[in-house]
Amino acid sequence: MKKSKYLLIPILILSVILLGACNLPQRESSEAVDATTVASTAETVLTQAAETAVSTLPSATTAPEATALPTNTLMPTMLSVTATKTPVPCNRASFVTDVTYADNTEVPAGTAFTKTWRLKNNGSCTWTSGYVLLFDGGDQMGAPATSTVTGGTVAPGATVDISVNLTAPANPGTYQGRFKLRSPDNIVFGINAGGQGPFWVKIVVPNPTPVPTNTPFPTLPPPPPPLHSSGTMDILSSYLADLDEGLSSSDQDFWFEGVTAIEKYITPKNGALFVDWGFASPDLSQCTGAPVSGNKIALSNAVVNHYICYKTNQGRIGKFKITAYNGHILSIDYMTWE
Repeated sequence: MKKSKYLLIPILILSVILLGACNLPQRESSEAVDATTVASTAETVLTQAAETAVSTLPSATTAPEATALPTNTLMPTMLSVTATKTPVPCNRASFVTDVTYADNTEVPAGTAFTKTWRLKNNGSCTWTSGYVLLFDGGDQMGAPATSTVTGGTVAPGATVDISVNLTAPANPGTYQGRFKLRSPDNIVFGINAGGQGPFWVKIVVPNPTPVPTNTPFPTLPPPPPPLHSSGTMDILSSYLADLDEGLSSSDQDFWFEGVTAIEKYITPKNGALFVDWGFASPDLSQCTGAPVSGNKIALSNAVVNHYICYKTNQGRIGKFKITAYNGHILSIDYMTWE
Protein backbone atom coordinates (compact mmCIF):
# COMPACT_ATOMS: atom_id res chain seq x y z
CA MET A 1 0.00 0.00 0.00
CA LYS A 2 1.45 3.43 -1.03
CA LYS A 3 2.17 6.09 1.61
CA SER A 4 0.29 9.33 1.39
CA LYS A 5 2.10 12.28 -0.12
CA TYR A 6 1.00 14.36 2.90
CA LEU A 7 3.39 12.47 5.27
CA LEU A 8 6.37 13.42 3.14
CA ILE A 9 5.94 17.17 3.80
CA PRO A 10 7.11 17.29 7.46
CA ILE A 11 9.88 14.90 6.68
CA LEU A 12 11.17 17.18 3.95
CA ILE A 13 10.92 20.23 6.24
CA LEU A 14 12.75 18.42 9.00
CA SER A 15 15.43 17.38 6.60
CA VAL A 16 15.93 20.95 5.44
CA ILE A 17 16.27 22.20 9.05
CA LEU A 18 18.74 19.53 10.03
CA LEU A 19 20.81 20.05 6.93
CA GLY A 20 20.84 23.75 7.61
CA ALA A 21 21.94 23.19 11.18
CA CYS A 22 24.72 20.89 10.15
CA ASN A 23 25.96 23.35 7.63
CA LEU A 24 26.01 26.28 10.02
CA PRO A 25 29.49 27.52 10.76
CA GLN A 26 30.79 26.49 14.13
CA ARG A 27 31.35 29.56 16.10
CA GLU A 28 32.23 29.76 19.58
CA SER A 29 30.67 33.16 19.72
CA SER A 30 27.28 34.10 21.06
CA GLU A 31 25.87 33.68 17.49
CA ALA A 32 26.04 29.91 17.80
CA VAL A 33 22.66 28.13 17.46
CA ASP A 34 21.36 26.60 20.58
CA ALA A 35 20.59 22.91 19.99
CA THR A 36 17.64 23.05 22.31
CA THR A 37 16.07 25.90 20.36
CA VAL A 38 16.54 24.05 17.13
CA ALA A 39 14.98 20.97 18.52
CA SER A 40 12.02 22.90 19.82
CA THR A 41 11.49 24.60 16.52
CA ALA A 42 11.69 21.31 14.65
CA GLU A 43 9.14 19.75 16.97
CA THR A 44 6.74 22.66 16.41
CA VAL A 45 7.11 22.38 12.68
CA LEU A 46 6.61 18.63 12.75
CA THR A 47 3.49 18.97 14.89
CA GLN A 48 1.93 21.51 12.56
CA ALA A 49 2.83 19.45 9.51
CA ALA A 50 1.30 16.35 11.06
CA GLU A 51 -1.92 18.17 11.89
CA THR A 52 -2.09 19.55 8.37
CA ALA A 53 -1.56 16.10 6.90
CA VAL A 54 -4.21 14.55 9.16
CA SER A 55 -6.78 17.28 8.34
CA THR A 56 -6.30 16.75 4.62
CA LEU A 57 -6.69 12.97 4.74
CA PRO A 58 -9.94 11.82 3.01
CA SER A 59 -12.76 10.85 5.36
CA ALA A 60 -13.57 7.18 5.72
CA THR A 61 -17.13 7.93 4.58
CA THR A 62 -15.82 9.36 1.30
CA ALA A 63 -13.51 6.47 0.53
CA PRO A 64 -14.39 4.89 -2.83
CA GLU A 65 -16.11 1.54 -2.61
CA ALA A 66 -14.17 -1.40 -3.78
CA THR A 67 -15.25 -2.66 -7.23
CA ALA A 68 -16.55 -6.21 -6.95
CA LEU A 69 -14.74 -8.65 -9.19
CA PRO A 70 -17.03 -10.64 -11.52
CA THR A 71 -17.82 -14.14 -10.46
CA ASN A 72 -16.80 -16.73 -13.06
CA THR A 73 -20.01 -18.26 -14.50
CA LEU A 74 -19.68 -21.88 -15.50
CA MET A 75 -20.56 -22.65 -19.16
CA PRO A 76 -23.49 -25.10 -19.49
CA THR A 77 -22.49 -28.64 -20.24
CA MET A 78 -23.85 -29.77 -23.68
CA LEU A 79 -25.72 -33.04 -23.45
CA SER A 80 -25.22 -35.54 -26.22
CA VAL A 81 -28.69 -36.69 -27.48
CA THR A 82 -29.02 -39.63 -29.86
CA ALA A 83 -32.33 -39.56 -31.95
CA THR A 84 -34.23 -42.83 -32.11
CA LYS A 85 -35.66 -43.52 -35.59
CA THR A 86 -39.19 -45.02 -35.66
CA PRO A 87 -39.20 -48.14 -37.84
CA VAL A 88 -41.50 -48.09 -40.91
CA PRO A 89 -44.18 -50.82 -40.77
CA CYS A 90 -43.85 -53.62 -43.29
CA ASN A 91 -47.42 -53.37 -44.63
CA ARG A 92 -48.92 -49.92 -45.13
CA ALA A 93 -50.56 -48.03 -48.02
CA SER A 94 -51.70 -44.52 -48.83
CA PHE A 95 -54.46 -43.36 -51.18
CA VAL A 96 -53.32 -41.36 -54.23
CA THR A 97 -56.42 -40.85 -56.39
CA ASP A 98 -59.57 -42.36 -57.87
CA VAL A 99 -58.59 -43.34 -61.40
CA THR A 100 -62.21 -44.17 -62.29
CA TYR A 101 -65.60 -43.49 -60.69
CA ALA A 102 -64.89 -40.76 -58.13
CA ASP A 103 -67.21 -40.57 -55.12
CA ASN A 104 -70.92 -40.04 -55.94
CA THR A 105 -70.55 -40.84 -59.63
CA GLU A 106 -73.95 -41.72 -61.11
CA VAL A 107 -74.15 -45.25 -62.52
CA PRO A 108 -77.44 -46.47 -64.06
CA ALA A 109 -79.10 -49.40 -62.30
CA GLY A 110 -77.73 -52.79 -63.32
CA THR A 111 -74.75 -51.33 -65.18
CA ALA A 112 -71.45 -53.24 -65.01
CA PHE A 113 -68.45 -50.99 -64.29
CA THR A 114 -64.79 -51.22 -63.22
CA LYS A 115 -63.55 -49.24 -60.22
CA THR A 116 -59.82 -48.39 -60.15
CA TRP A 117 -57.83 -46.83 -57.27
CA ARG A 118 -54.21 -45.64 -57.33
CA LEU A 119 -52.41 -46.57 -54.10
CA LYS A 120 -48.86 -46.01 -52.92
CA ASN A 121 -46.82 -48.61 -51.05
CA ASN A 122 -45.49 -46.54 -48.13
CA GLY A 123 -44.52 -49.54 -46.05
CA SER A 124 -41.12 -51.19 -45.95
CA CYS A 125 -42.08 -54.47 -47.68
CA THR A 126 -42.44 -55.07 -51.42
CA TRP A 127 -45.91 -56.09 -52.58
CA THR A 128 -45.94 -59.23 -54.68
CA SER A 129 -48.58 -61.27 -56.48
CA GLY A 130 -49.40 -62.79 -53.11
CA TYR A 131 -51.00 -59.50 -51.96
CA VAL A 132 -54.75 -59.33 -52.58
CA LEU A 133 -57.55 -56.78 -52.62
CA LEU A 134 -60.00 -57.71 -49.85
CA PHE A 135 -63.70 -56.75 -49.63
CA ASP A 136 -64.02 -55.26 -46.15
CA GLY A 137 -67.74 -54.45 -45.85
CA GLY A 138 -70.59 -52.25 -47.00
CA ASP A 139 -72.27 -52.76 -50.37
CA GLN A 140 -70.47 -55.52 -52.24
CA MET A 141 -72.03 -54.79 -55.66
CA GLY A 142 -70.83 -58.10 -57.05
CA ALA A 143 -67.21 -57.66 -55.96
CA PRO A 144 -65.25 -60.90 -55.36
CA ALA A 145 -64.12 -61.62 -51.81
CA THR A 146 -60.49 -61.22 -52.93
CA SER A 147 -58.65 -60.35 -56.12
CA THR A 148 -54.98 -60.00 -57.03
CA VAL A 149 -53.36 -56.61 -56.46
CA THR A 150 -50.54 -57.00 -58.98
CA GLY A 151 -49.04 -59.61 -61.24
CA GLY A 152 -45.56 -58.26 -60.58
CA THR A 153 -44.09 -56.32 -57.65
CA VAL A 154 -44.65 -52.92 -56.06
CA ALA A 155 -41.56 -51.63 -54.25
CA PRO A 156 -41.76 -49.33 -51.22
CA GLY A 157 -42.52 -45.80 -52.44
CA ALA A 158 -44.01 -47.01 -55.74
CA THR A 159 -47.66 -46.73 -56.85
CA VAL A 160 -50.02 -49.26 -58.40
CA ASP A 161 -53.50 -49.12 -59.98
CA ILE A 162 -55.86 -51.67 -58.40
CA SER A 163 -59.14 -52.54 -60.14
CA VAL A 164 -62.28 -54.52 -59.33
CA ASN A 165 -65.30 -55.35 -61.51
CA LEU A 166 -68.65 -54.32 -60.03
CA THR A 167 -72.34 -54.04 -60.96
CA ALA A 168 -74.59 -51.15 -59.91
CA PRO A 169 -77.58 -52.28 -57.80
CA ALA A 170 -81.04 -52.42 -59.34
CA ASN A 171 -82.69 -49.89 -57.03
CA PRO A 172 -82.01 -46.14 -56.86
CA GLY A 173 -79.85 -44.94 -53.94
CA THR A 174 -76.29 -44.32 -52.71
CA TYR A 175 -74.04 -47.38 -52.33
CA GLN A 176 -70.57 -47.66 -50.76
CA GLY A 177 -68.26 -50.67 -50.54
CA ARG A 178 -65.08 -50.72 -48.41
CA PHE A 179 -61.84 -52.48 -49.30
CA LYS A 180 -58.43 -53.23 -47.73
CA LEU A 181 -55.31 -55.18 -48.64
CA ARG A 182 -54.01 -58.49 -47.30
CA SER A 183 -50.43 -59.75 -47.32
CA PRO A 184 -49.40 -63.33 -48.12
CA ASP A 185 -49.04 -64.01 -44.37
CA ASN A 186 -52.68 -62.90 -43.80
CA ILE A 187 -51.90 -59.46 -42.41
CA VAL A 188 -54.85 -57.17 -43.25
CA PHE A 189 -53.92 -53.50 -43.68
CA GLY A 190 -55.11 -50.32 -45.34
CA ILE A 191 -54.39 -46.63 -45.67
CA ASN A 192 -53.83 -43.56 -43.39
CA ALA A 193 -51.09 -43.01 -40.80
CA GLY A 194 -51.96 -46.15 -38.86
CA GLY A 195 -52.19 -48.25 -41.99
CA GLN A 196 -55.61 -49.59 -41.00
CA GLY A 197 -58.15 -47.33 -42.77
CA PRO A 198 -60.25 -48.70 -45.65
CA PHE A 199 -60.56 -47.20 -49.11
CA TRP A 200 -63.88 -47.39 -50.91
CA VAL A 201 -66.08 -47.09 -53.96
CA LYS A 202 -69.15 -44.85 -53.65
CA ILE A 203 -71.73 -44.51 -56.42
CA VAL A 204 -75.24 -43.15 -56.85
CA VAL A 205 -77.86 -45.14 -58.74
CA PRO A 206 -80.26 -42.45 -60.04
CA ASN A 207 -83.97 -42.78 -60.48
CA PRO A 208 -84.68 -44.15 -63.94
CA THR A 209 -85.32 -41.52 -66.54
CA PRO A 210 -88.89 -41.79 -67.70
CA VAL A 211 -88.94 -43.12 -71.21
CA PRO A 212 -91.30 -41.03 -73.23
CA THR A 213 -94.08 -43.07 -74.69
CA ASN A 214 -94.04 -42.82 -78.38
CA THR A 215 -97.53 -41.71 -79.16
CA PRO A 216 -98.19 -42.91 -82.64
CA PHE A 217 -99.58 -40.37 -84.94
CA PRO A 218 -103.15 -41.18 -85.73
CA THR A 219 -103.38 -43.31 -88.76
CA LEU A 220 -104.95 -41.18 -91.35
CA PRO A 221 -106.80 -42.77 -94.17
CA PRO A 222 -104.96 -42.46 -97.41
CA PRO A 223 -106.10 -39.57 -99.48
CA PRO A 224 -108.91 -40.56 -101.73
CA PRO A 225 -107.85 -41.49 -105.20
CA PRO A 226 -108.62 -38.92 -107.81
CA LEU A 227 -112.12 -39.15 -109.16
CA HIS A 228 -112.99 -39.24 -112.81
CA SER A 229 -116.66 -38.51 -112.22
CA SER A 230 -119.35 -38.81 -109.55
CA GLY A 231 -122.92 -37.82 -108.94
CA THR A 232 -126.53 -38.93 -108.68
CA MET A 233 -128.56 -40.50 -111.43
CA ASP A 234 -132.26 -41.41 -111.76
CA ILE A 235 -132.61 -44.04 -114.46
CA LEU A 236 -135.94 -44.97 -116.01
CA SER A 237 -136.82 -48.55 -116.76
CA SER A 238 -135.43 -49.69 -120.13
CA TYR A 239 -132.91 -46.83 -120.20
CA LEU A 240 -129.11 -47.02 -120.36
CA ALA A 241 -126.56 -45.35 -118.02
CA ASP A 242 -122.99 -44.23 -118.57
CA LEU A 243 -120.77 -44.53 -115.46
CA ASP A 244 -117.70 -42.91 -117.03
CA GLU A 245 -119.18 -39.58 -118.03
CA GLY A 246 -122.74 -39.66 -116.67
CA LEU A 247 -125.98 -39.80 -118.61
CA SER A 248 -124.70 -37.28 -121.12
CA SER A 249 -122.54 -39.89 -122.75
CA SER A 250 -123.75 -42.33 -125.29
CA ASP A 251 -121.16 -44.86 -124.17
CA GLN A 252 -123.39 -46.78 -121.74
CA ASP A 253 -122.18 -49.19 -119.13
CA PHE A 254 -125.39 -50.83 -118.01
CA TRP A 255 -129.05 -51.21 -118.95
CA PHE A 256 -132.01 -50.89 -116.56
CA GLU A 257 -133.63 -53.90 -118.14
CA GLY A 258 -137.31 -54.54 -117.59
CA VAL A 259 -138.24 -58.03 -118.70
CA THR A 260 -141.71 -57.77 -117.22
CA ALA A 261 -143.48 -55.30 -115.00
CA ILE A 262 -142.05 -57.14 -112.05
CA GLU A 263 -138.81 -58.70 -113.32
CA LYS A 264 -136.19 -56.06 -113.64
CA TYR A 265 -132.33 -56.23 -113.90
CA ILE A 266 -129.16 -54.26 -113.99
CA THR A 267 -127.52 -55.68 -117.06
CA PRO A 268 -123.83 -54.79 -117.89
CA LYS A 269 -123.26 -53.42 -121.40
CA ASN A 270 -120.35 -52.90 -123.78
CA GLY A 271 -117.87 -54.97 -121.72
CA ALA A 272 -118.65 -53.39 -118.31
CA LEU A 273 -118.55 -55.71 -115.25
CA PHE A 274 -120.59 -55.65 -111.99
CA VAL A 275 -120.89 -57.36 -108.59
CA ASP A 276 -123.28 -56.85 -105.67
CA TRP A 277 -121.04 -55.90 -102.67
CA GLY A 278 -123.80 -55.67 -100.09
CA PHE A 279 -124.60 -53.04 -97.51
CA ALA A 280 -120.97 -52.16 -96.62
CA SER A 281 -119.38 -49.34 -98.57
CA PRO A 282 -116.27 -50.65 -100.40
CA ASP A 283 -113.14 -48.59 -101.07
CA LEU A 284 -111.10 -48.45 -104.22
CA SER A 285 -108.85 -51.37 -103.29
CA GLN A 286 -111.83 -53.57 -102.43
CA CYS A 287 -113.64 -52.81 -105.65
CA THR A 288 -110.39 -53.32 -107.56
CA GLY A 289 -110.14 -56.82 -106.16
CA ALA A 290 -113.88 -57.60 -106.26
CA PRO A 291 -115.07 -60.57 -108.41
CA VAL A 292 -116.85 -58.44 -110.98
CA SER A 293 -118.54 -60.17 -113.94
CA GLY A 294 -120.97 -59.58 -116.78
CA ASN A 295 -123.83 -61.24 -114.91
CA LYS A 296 -127.15 -59.50 -114.39
CA ILE A 297 -128.15 -58.21 -110.95
CA ALA A 298 -131.84 -58.70 -110.14
CA LEU A 299 -133.62 -55.60 -108.83
CA SER A 300 -136.04 -55.59 -105.90
CA ASN A 301 -136.71 -53.63 -102.78
CA ALA A 302 -134.21 -55.94 -101.08
CA VAL A 303 -131.28 -54.38 -102.95
CA VAL A 304 -132.04 -50.81 -101.85
CA ASN A 305 -128.95 -49.44 -100.02
CA HIS A 306 -126.75 -52.11 -101.58
CA TYR A 307 -123.38 -51.09 -103.03
CA ILE A 308 -122.38 -52.31 -106.49
CA CYS A 309 -118.68 -52.48 -107.45
CA TYR A 310 -118.08 -52.08 -111.16
CA LYS A 311 -115.56 -51.77 -113.92
CA THR A 312 -116.63 -49.50 -116.75
CA ASN A 313 -116.31 -50.35 -120.41
CA GLN A 314 -113.32 -47.94 -120.42
CA GLY A 315 -111.61 -49.92 -117.64
CA ARG A 316 -112.25 -47.54 -114.73
CA ILE A 317 -113.11 -48.85 -111.27
CA GLY A 318 -116.07 -47.45 -109.34
CA LYS A 319 -119.02 -48.07 -107.07
CA PHE A 320 -122.62 -46.93 -106.83
CA LYS A 321 -125.26 -47.19 -104.13
CA ILE A 322 -128.89 -48.02 -104.95
CA THR A 323 -130.67 -45.30 -103.02
CA ALA A 324 -134.21 -45.97 -104.27
CA TYR A 325 -136.17 -48.33 -106.49
CA ASN A 326 -139.91 -48.42 -107.16
CA GLY A 327 -140.04 -50.69 -110.20
CA HIS A 328 -139.98 -47.80 -112.64
CA ILE A 329 -137.12 -45.58 -111.53
CA LEU A 330 -133.69 -46.65 -110.26
CA SER A 331 -131.88 -43.97 -108.25
CA ILE A 332 -128.10 -44.29 -107.65
CA ASP A 333 -125.13 -42.32 -106.20
CA TYR A 334 -122.06 -43.26 -108.17
CA MET A 335 -118.27 -42.66 -107.97
CA THR A 336 -115.86 -43.56 -110.72
CA TRP A 337 -112.11 -43.33 -110.00
CA GLU A 338 -109.38 -42.59 -112.44
